[in-house]
Amino acid sequence: MSLAAVVLAAGCTSQGAAGGSAEPPAAPAGAAGPSKAPSAPVTAVPAADDAKPPTPSPSTPGARTPEPRVLMTEGAESEQVRELQARLRQIGHFHRSPTAFYGSMTAKAVSGFQRKQGLAATGSVDETTWQRLLGATRKPTADELRPATTNTLDEPDPRCMSGRVLCISKESRTLAWMIDGTVVAAMDVRFGSENTPTREGTFSVGWKAEEWESTLYHTPMPYAMFFSGGQAVHYSSDFAARGYDGASHGCVNVRDKKKIASVFGQVKVGDKVVVHW
Repeated sequence: MSLAAVVLAAGCTSQGAAGGSAEPPAAPAGAAGPSKAPSAPVTAVPAADDAKPPTPSPSTPGARTPEPRVLMTEGAESEQVRELQARLRQIGHFHRSPTAFYGSMTAKAVSGFQRKQGLAATGSVDETTWQRLLGATRKPTADELRPATTNTLDEPDPRCMSGRVLCISKESRTLAWMIDGTVVAAMDVRFGSENTPTREGTFSVGWKAEEWESTLYHTPMPYAMFFSGGQAVHYSSDFAARGYDGASHGCVNVRDKKKIASVFGQVKVGDKVVVHW
């Protein structure tokens, strides 16, 4: 009993406080001792601090890396978007004139560029995407940022050669603001569908509204210049975003907001409108 008490007080562990072995001392040479089975390998028990997981570092798998800041995404409209579109056009990812509006076509072009660069194809421009694009392109010229039109102007209709005229061609899908036979400004346009065609003929601007919403379709019609009942020349964000994939309800849509705003400021009520093939 007294021997058992001493053993319990010493603590029967596989490792002492100083890291020494708890095995009994070897018998003197030549002394016969009781035979015993070989002892099992000693397994070290880690100290409490050793059991804590390591603190993640930036190179540790699973460590959270900050996401790059998003600079431009769908719905944005700015001069930086115009530059983005011009730069994408330089390298064949964007196939139309810059409009400064970030729609689905721009997002598709950005995704294509990101895939080519080995980046995540998010369709939004983050800092990494923007820096890659700057490195792959040059600063756009004024003509690249604001070309006259994507579509080539055709020969003006004879009715457009005198006076102040919004000369609108269905064949070339362009609008030319002309004064006495000279083209002052030109822009791409989109027309109504088969069910809601844009009327052809000679008209005049009946009234204007810088901000207007369609009373039939409840869609915005900024810089509207009405020429035939409810049909008007106006800016269309849908045209800016989707191009010729869509159509109007009979109006003449313009996708370059800055250009139509400038022409809106020049056109007067009573000025002629010619819609022709």
